[in-house]
Amino acid sequence: QVQLVESGGGSVQAGGALKLSCVASGSIFGRCTKGWFRQAPGKERELVSSISSDGTTTYSDSVKGRFTISLDKAKNTLYLQMNTLQTEDTAVYYCAAGKWLMFQRRCTEWSYWGQGAQVTVSS
Repeated sequence: QVQLVESGGGSVQAGGALKLSCVASGSIFGRCTKGWFRQAPGKERELVSSISSDGTTTYSDSVKGRFTISLDKAKNTLYLQMNTLQTEDTAVYYCAAGKWLMFQRRCTEWSYWGQGAQVTVSS
């Protein structure tokens, strides 16, 4: 059973920092793009940051310069370091990963999802 398990959410004041972790079972972090999404109340889920198999990272404009995505392959763990948090960052954060399709030799986009971690930033 493939699983993504997140941790590190919590409550923090504006200007503070949190670090989210996402541990993957199996080798699902091996080949495909991994990422962090978030969903605020009443809003659609949005991609916050991603990291591809070659290490290329992307960030949404709203978090660029404040958040850093990283991957520890030895620990099968994806991280999201969030600095200078703002009240607008309040949301449930999800890690996600693509799935390697062996016979087609390609990745799906986002097949695996974590359960979500609440991040609340107060003013």
